[in-house]
Formats: sequence, C-alpha cells, structure tokens
Amino acid sequence: MIATGTRAPGFALPDQDGDVVSLAGLSGRTVVLVFYPGDFSPVCTEQLSLYEERLSELRARGVELYGVSVDSAYCHAAFRRHLDVSIPLLADFHPKGEVARAFGVYSDEYGVAGRALVAIGPDGVVCWTHRSPSPLEIPGPELVIDALGGSDGHC
Repeated sequence: MIATGTRAPGFALPDQDGDVVSLAGLSGRTVVLVFYPGDFSPVCTEQLSLYEERLSELRARGVELYGVSVDSAYCHAAFRRHLDVSIPLLADFHPKGEVARAFGVYSDEYGVAGRALVAIGPDGVVCWTHRSPSPLEIPGPELVIDALGGSDGHC
C-alpha cells in the first residue's frame, strides 16, 4: 500500500455519470479515496451506506469521499441509485485496476481493489491510509473522522 508522505499518483477516472474526475482537479482539497472490491456485494453496500450516513459531517470538516472500484461507470450509476447515495463513484475499469495498482491496493488474486482508505491532503500528498485486514471488515467512517481530526479535516 502507498506510504504516507508520498505524492499521490495522478489519475483521471470517469464517475458514475461519465464525467472525468482527476487528482489534479481535486487539488487544494482533502480527499479520501475509498477503494472497495465491487458494487452490489453485501459488505460494499453496507460500507457505502455507513459513509453516506456520516457524509454531511465529513463534508463539514472539508473532507470529500470518492469510492473507487473496478466496476464500470454504468454499474456505479445503478449502484448509487440502488443505495440512494451521493458519494461519487469512480470507475477504475480500463485498464482494469490501474489506479488501485498505483496506490498499492489491487488484489491480483481476486482481480479487484482491496478494501482500503487513502487520504490525500490539499497538497497532493498521502497523509493517512488504512487497509482492512479482511475484505469482510468494514473500515467505519469514524476511522476517517478520527484520523483527519480537528474541524478542518486536514491531515
């Protein structure tokens, strides 16, 4: 997994609407990339639902969440509608898992991103990471809140 203090690898991925989201376009903000294995799985569904419940608190602290999986933008759109969530979902679809690989969270064994969180500060440097020891273990939103501390959400 990418080390804290490392400049985050640049990326440009389509979101659920097909709009491209790039790290360069997020410059100056605190961003948490929520890597997860796949849309519509029970654990991923629960994870994103938990984050949605605390999303306003995270945003009030200046933290923006982006889900990232190897599913397509079309699948992400259906998943967001199904869950009724507003968290943008980025499609690391083609080349499959390229961004997850760059952040060191891709599982060659399963062909998906591992369950991991990567916080990137406004300067583009990775300031905090967490990788679940098991794909069945959900890193709750309180981990992000505790890690980024303070009211400004900066790490």
